[in-house]
Amino acid sequence: MKIVLDSNVLFSALIKDSVTRKLILEYDDLFLFPFYIFEEMEEHKGELMIKSKMEKDKFEELLELLLKKVIIVSKEDLKIHKEESLEIVKDIDKDDTVFIACALAYPESIIWSDDKKLKEQNKVKILNTSEIIALLNK
Repeated sequence: MKIVLDSNVLFSALIKDSVTRKLILEYDDLFLFPFYIFEEMEEHKGELMIKSKMEKDKFEELLELLLKKVIIVSKEDLKIHKEESLEIVKDIDKDDTVFIACALAYPESIIWSDDKKLKEQNKVKILNTSEIIALLNK
């Protein structure tokens, strides 16, 4: 089983020294993340640094550590599942298409997301942070 990280989960780990950060850094396997992370990260980097209250070098160091814990899913792998994933989230949030496509690219994977609306679909299993904690502590 692979776990797809929602960008908000990754951003949460960057902002606060929390259970989320600890889970990501101590997980024995690698998470999945769509290649779009780099675009979204650049778009929000300044805001994330301010919220984290870290110096730039410390922030960059933490980001590098977190990104070592993910497999970046390529544009090509996501493109194959674009239409199906768009159909799944069309009435929820089209921004989540990439995460659904990422999960579809890796059968039997789940998405770690605290987005309650995303759980409204039934094609891909979505677990929130509490459920991930329970799963990983089994």
